Amino acid sequence: MSKSSTGSVKSSDSLLREFFIDELKDIYWAERHLVKTLPKMKKAATSTELQHAFETHLEATNTHVSRLEQVFEILGEKAVGKKCEAMAGIIEEGEGIISETEKGTATRDVGLIFAGQKVEHYEIATYGGLAQLAKTLGMQQVSEILGTTLGEEKEADLLLTKIAEEHINYEAKAEPADK
Repeated sequence: MSKSSTGSVKSSDSLLREFFIDELKDIYWAERHLVKTLPKMKKAATSTELQHAFETHLEATNTHVSRLEQVFEILGEKAVGKKCEAMAGIIEEGEGIISETEKGTATRDVGLIFAGQKVEHYEIATYGGLAQLAKTLGMQQVSEILGTTLGEEKEADLLLTKIAEEHINYEAKAEPADK
């Protein structure tokens, strides 16, 4: 590996850069699959407010995909996804929530919020780590792009919390269990 004038490995040749690119491919796959999943979550939701939150996040997710493509371009890399096992599992769990809860209930909405927040927390962890790695690797522009997405993921998580805490959880609490 080549060394820079400070004696450190150049970021373009480092194992860390390779790891960074690999993780970008992982989140790129995840975001592209969320574009397919969010409409299903919206359709399964009962609450108009929750449906709107999923619709809004679908628009944001399309933007996140575009930003990731911009990052790949900046790095001179092809925008290719690598299956994200974590997101695949979270999506599968969300599909299970839909099939195991009663249609038209606030309880299903609670489950959808849980699934949505698991997605958001994974994305927050990933974008936070990637933004910091980009900074470490001297990729300030890339770090800023990823940081913007990180902020939007945090906002989406807060919105889901607000929807749950203001009414969905209470509506679900009032639903009688089938005996």
